[in-house]
Amino acid sequence: MSYGQQPGGPQDGRYGQQPGGPQNPQGPQYPAGFTPPRPMSPEDQRLWATLTHVGGIFFSLVVPIIAYLVLRDRGQFIKEHTRQALNFHITMAIAGFVCSLLAIVVIGLVLLPILYVIVIVFAIMAALAANRGDLYRYPLTIEFVKQ
Repeated sequence: MSYGQQPGGPQDGRYGQQPGGPQNPQGPQYPAGFTPPRPMSPEDQRLWATLTHVGGIFFSLVVPIIAYLVLRDRGQFIKEHTRQALNFHITMAIAGFVCSLLAIVVIGLVLLPILYVIVIVFAIMAALAANRGDLYRYPLTIEFVKQ
């Protein structure tokens, strides 16, 4: 190594690498024959985020789980919306289970319809925000799935 050169220069084959091994600036590696998902256009992200929120009204956890697993790598906007919808519907499914158990002592019979109204109202608000291109954070939600 000559004067003024630092370790990690082009001559020792480690140029620009961080200590601890090679770094991949292109992101994750995929197996041969597999093409990584392409980012969606902003319009498509808004559409799928809206559909995820509305689908959660009718199919509870099914739509947000599928949307999160399939679409999370297609853009930051869709990832955040599907994550929020998934967290909300997991929280509401737990609340629905507790209300069902409380139906034995009658109070659950009062709480279940209120819970369904809450799901419908907040999911519609989230769908409208997604359609406008805004991020939406559901209230009353436990964050099970983080970034």
